[in-house]
Parts: sequence; C-alpha cells; structure tokens
Amino acid sequence: MKNVTVVGAGTMGNGIAHVFAMNDFKVTLVDINDVSIEKALSTIAHNLDRLIQKEKITSEIKVNTLVNIQASTDLEKSAREADIIIEAISESEALKSKLFKDLDRLAPDDCILASNTSSISITKLGAVTQRPNKVIGMHFMNPVPIMKLVEVIRGYSTSAKTVERIITLSRNLGKIPVEVHDYPGFVSNRILMPMINEAIFALFEGVAGVEQIDTVMKLGMAHPMGPLQLADFIGLDVCLAILDVLHDGFRQPKYAACPLLVNMVSAGQLGKKSGVGFYDYTSRSKNLAVAKAFR
Repeated sequence: MKNVTVVGAGTMGNGIAHVFAMNDFKVTLVDINDVSIEKALSTIAHNLDRLIQKEKITSEIKVNTLVNIQASTDLEKSAREADIIIEAISESEALKSKLFKDLDRLAPDDCILASNTSSISITKLGAVTQRPNKVIGMHFMNPVPIMKLVEVIRGYSTSAKTVERIITLSRNLGKIPVEVHDYPGFVSNRILMPMINEAIFALFEGVAGVEQIDTVMKLGMAHPMGPLQLADFIGLDVCLAILDVLHDGFRQPKYAACPLLVNMVSAGQLGKKSGVGFYDYTSRSKNLAVAKAFR
C-alpha cells in the first residue's frame, strides 16, 4: 500500500499525513477548503523543522517528506487511486457514516477504508459500505509523529487479512500496533475518559483546584501531564463526545459526563484550541495561568 489518502487536515490528519510521507508513502491530504490545507502543510513543515532542531531528522528528509504530500479539495479524484484511505474528520458518527458511504462508492474495490476515530463503532461504519471486511479502525495517538501506539480496531466484519495488513503497515511506519475489538471507547478511551471525567468531578465538587489535581496525578502517578491539562489538549468537546459514546453504548451512569464539562463546552471553552479551558492559553507567560473561572 503505497498510495495513501488522508481525509481531514486537522491536528490528527496532518500528523498522519506527516508520518506516512516521512516513511516514503505518497500521500494525498484532503480537506474541504484551501485554508485548512495550507494551515496543515504549514504545521507539518513547522513540526519537521522542530525534528531537525532536535537532530532527529535531516533537512533532506524534510524536503522529501513535503514532496511526498499532495494537497487536494477533490475527494473523488483523491479516492480513485488510493490503496488505503484514512478518515480523520470530526468525531461525529453521522459525518463519518456519510463519508464512508461516499468513499465506498469512489474508492477502488480493493481499497481499505480506515478510521482514526477515538470511540465510534467501526462495525457501524463498515455496515454503511459494501466492503465491511475492509473497514477497520486505525487510531493514532496525538501527537502522531511522536507517539508510538496505533490502536487497531477490528470491527465485527473486518477480515483477518485486513487486520494483518494494517498491523504490518503500522509497523512499517515505526509504530507499535495493538489489536483490540470494537466496543465503545475501545481500550484507550474506555480507560482514559472516565479518569478525566473523575478529575473534572473532583474540581466540580471542590475537592481541589486545577493545578492541585494535575500535580497529584503527575507527581503521585508519574503521568507526564495532568488529566485536566490533557483534557484541554484533547479538546473538551472531543472529551464530551467520547463520554457520550461510552454512556450511550454501555448505558451505565459511571460514564455520564460531569455537568461542569457540559457547561464549559456549551460556553465554547474547549481547551487549547479555543484559548481557554481549565487553563488560560492566551497568556504570553511561559507558565500556563489557570483560567479565571477556576482561580
């Protein structure tokens, strides 16, 4: 599989394109407008420059990586010659299902359709296509160029051959694939999101402040980042969407999102991408200032 199409040029999509291109795959990065694509290409170039500064890659590798990426707003043309298409759009079942229907119609019969979803059912996405045996989850971790894990999700109808090909492909990217079955949240978010949600409840109930909660988890549990700061980096809207999937899928109250999280998303305080979440990212100070609402 040498021709890769990545649909969605956001944080995950540009990271996935970066990794494939740096490993000498021909990548077409697709989004709905040129502004999104230009921003993605700029991000990839910036991240490659950082790797050069850290002496992890050479300038020649940067040039070759960028040469391997073609940008497009034409989904039909981009899907036509793909060996694998990786979807990395918004975490919405309705949007993903519509896209998979379109990709099934546009892509070659032997093309694998993969989703980078962090929680949505691969079985459901496969069911809207005529090729459910070739639909699979390929859940990269953020930041994609750095994190080694790829959660490989086998849907109910995903064939053993498709799983084997994706595991081999992941290893060819220098990643470590872990095969899991298709249940809400898979493994990563089934465990991570309840922890983040419980940290938000601890704040909501006045057990401790933002920095105190994060410090306990960093120093006491050796986490590289506290759960509230991690939630900000993931996006509070994404955290809420995943918790809703868990709650709907398992129908257990322990997965119900904290009211504080719901209110923050409703208010547009989504974390780093909006400038304010549990921390304030608008400050010029190198030290993150805790958002005013939680001081």
